[in-house]
Amino acid sequence: MRKLFIALAFAGFALGTQAQETTPVQKYSVATNSFWSNWFIQGGVDWSAWYSNEEHGLGLSRSPFKKFRSNPGASVAIGKWFTPGIGLRTKLQGIWGKAVTDGNNAGNGMKFWTLNEHVMFNMSNLLFGYNPNRVWNVIPFAGGGFSRNCKTNLYAMQLSVGLQSSWRLCDKMNVYVEGGWNRMEEDFDGYSASSNFKGNTHDLRGWEDKDNHLYAEVGLTFNLGKSTWNKVPDVDALKAMYQNQLDALQGQLDDANAENARLKKLLSEQPKETPKAVKNFVTTPVSVFFNINHTDIASQKDLVNVKAVAQYAKENGSKLNVTGYADSATGTPEINQKLSEGRAATVADELVKMGVDRANINTVGKGGVDELSPVSFNRRATVQVAE
Repeated sequence: MRKLFIALAFAGFALGTQAQETTPVQKYSVATNSFWSNWFIQGGVDWSAWYSNEEHGLGLSRSPFKKFRSNPGASVAIGKWFTPGIGLRTKLQGIWGKAVTDGNNAGNGMKFWTLNEHVMFNMSNLLFGYNPNRVWNVIPFAGGGFSRNCKTNLYAMQLSVGLQSSWRLCDKMNVYVEGGWNRMEEDFDGYSASSNFKGNTHDLRGWEDKDNHLYAEVGLTFNLGKSTWNKVPDVDALKAMYQNQLDALQGQLDDANAENARLKKLLSEQPKETPKAVKNFVTTPVSVFFNINHTDIASQKDLVNVKAVAQYAKENGSKLNVTGYADSATGTPEINQKLSEGRAATVADELVKMGVDRANINTVGKGGVDELSPVSFNRRATVQVAE
């Protein structure tokens, strides 16, 4: 049974270890990180196209690659993910821009910058759950801020929306492609629609009402510090899993108890046998020693082993043979025979005192013998269970 319970204990430990390695987690929940975790910085280059409100009605080409409306640019940003799906980003963007009043590219350039605060939504994590090893993430964003036209020293409020597609290169770096739209106040470029639009400027709607900055950008994202999230264990799934394991262990324990009961019953039905070691002990002659020319026991200590033989004889109804001896080196044969018989009788009396039935004791005297050395060892009587 000890081995069986040890096996069950190891089985329980193995199940616990396996449970730890395969702990179920919630798909859409993670543990909150510290404020200094999940920060990132970005740097990129872009191609910008400008669509002003004052160009409407002029029939100009809409191509974003026309020289009179496009320029390269650059951007830097810093942000933080507060959850795997929602974050904030502060983005500074600019350098060169265009004031599109006609199709002439000469003299319409300007320097500018925009500063936007974006709310970012990682749709891959929001829709499919957090996965730290996901390679591709789709991230729309929306926000607002303000811009400055360095040529005219004008500031303008703006709204900003866009879509970013990000690919994981390693734990600390991603590459991204981003497209965005900054919708600015109508006089940001230093012109208004009244100079070209023949009518009420309030009749302009949507796209035609404001100055518009479109851009396509490519860049790198660098994760600062800890950039991953710890998933939250699924408590209900854990309860179910542990309950299944407990049920399995309970079943094994019930089987073990049933097997134990079966073995106990089988053992109780077996005939009782005298252990071989005990039988070997009690069938070995036990000696009691005497002084020369005496029939009284020399030392009561010799009766200790005799008591064990007597106890066995009483419990099993065994007969005992008591044999007396004298040493042949002293005395005459007649005296030695008398001494050997007297010594056997003395030990028989002691056995009776110990509770052995007199009818189960056989005594015999062997007279003088020379079997043991030194000579004094032959002055004895032996007790032995009869075979």
